[in-house]
Amino acid sequence: MKVPRAIVEARRLKLEKLLSAHRYLPIHEICRRLGISEATARRDLECLARQGRLTRTHGGALREFNERFPSFSERQKRSSSAKEVLARAALRAIEAGRTIFLDSGTTVAALASELAAAPPGALRVLTVNLPAAEILSGCREVEVHLTGGQIFQRQSVLLGEAVVRTVERWNFDVAFLSAEGMDAEGLWNSQLEIVAHQHAVVRRARNHVFMLDRTKLGRQAAHFLLPWAAV
Repeated sequence: MKVPRAIVEARRLKLEKLLSAHRYLPIHEICRRLGISEATARRDLECLARQGRLTRTHGGALREFNERFPSFSERQKRSSSAKEVLARAALRAIEAGRTIFLDSGTTVAALASELAAAPPGALRVLTVNLPAAEILSGCREVEVHLTGGQIFQRQSVLLGEAVVRTVERWNFDVAFLSAEGMDAEGLWNSQLEIVAHQHAVVRRARNHVFMLDRTKLGRQAAHFLLPWAAV
């Protein structure tokens, strides 16, 4: 029996709203939330993608990253006390004379603030995080370098092949990294270009630290980053 068009459109509108709220959902979660089959979910996703209402990914879908992702200032207000606790803990892993990498994200920017307030000594920093670079640029003990790459204004981050090329010319004593989710499988992130430079950073870093608060627990994002065995 053919489903009336009005019911199909209402279901697709509900799917679009779900993806606006969650940014990414795997197929099985879409099916569970809407009570539909995998075949129906895939047809709905393909239709919405053709209409430009979402972006398809392998195994799921997400809303357009740069337009829909919350801005840096919006994210900075969330779980601010947790970010400060994480930043102070991470600061203890930094010693004078080290070379470090600072990734994107507001929690990593909170670490930059802690570093600027109490630098352990001379440091060399490479970052894609524009607010972190600005915070540290006024600290005489810290030598700050940006990777280059395309600016994503809402996220205040540099992304692209230029980031990977720059990272591959450096060696880091410790890298401080971000992610959008963590579950039993490992770590997840929202943008393939971020995952690409993070893989390069992990290869070039003697130690790496992921800075995630409890809001990321039990969450997936569009792209799988690393299994726990690699962290």
